Amino acid sequence: MDLISSLISDIGGPVVAILVLFSLAATSLILLKIWQYWSLRPAANVRPDDLLRYFAEGENSQLRLLVKGQRNGRIQLIDQSRELMDQNELKGDELRTELFRRARLLIAPLENYLRPMEVIAMLAPLLGLFGTVLGMIEAFKAMEAAGSQVDPAVLSGGIWQALLTTAVGLAVAIPVTMIHSALERKAETEAAAMQNDLEYMLGQHARRQRRMQQPQGIRRA
Repeated sequence: MDLISSLISDIGGPVVAILVLFSLAATSLILLKIWQYWSLRPAANVRPDDLLRYFAEGENSQLRLLVKGQRNGRIQLIDQSRELMDQNELKGDELRTELFRRARLLIAPLENYLRPMEVIAMLAPLLGLFGTVLGMIEAFKAMEAAGSQVDPAVLSGGIWQALLTTAVGLAVAIPVTMIHSALERKAETEAAAMQNDLEYMLGQHARRQRRMQQPQGIRRA
């Protein structure tokens, strides 16, 4: 117990120890997100734009061949949308609602771990400021207790330790905030791309349905 207390005191106090734990947690979350995006990347020869082109041209066999075994959410959504449209069991608003429901399910994993990172980025500077305030209080209490025999070295050491917590809090918050923003932007970009894919496929499906409903003579014209 004395060893732990000594270690906490050496690194700047309990607030700094909490901030160090925050830093370790944020690093773990960032590594998890990087691994997630890496594992969900599409194969080099599979591009969503190519899949949409195959869908528009009616080359479903080629589309099914390319999406086989793919874990990327955007590619899975294109395949699931193609399958639902081929089944032709849902129409109009029902089809749109089901497709967007599936899109939300595929987008959700991309947002995992982002909220804890955001909380760490918000709390780290506040904890740093809180530690500084506590340290300054302790420094001035020591100065009051010493009366006229104040040791400037002791006072400056206490203030230095107090200000250290703010520096550590900012050192944790700044990179976490930047990385969180980048990862959040990537999730938003992927969600926007999925929505665009769905709108394109729904438009192509609607035009295909209208052509099928036209009389044979009109379709030839």
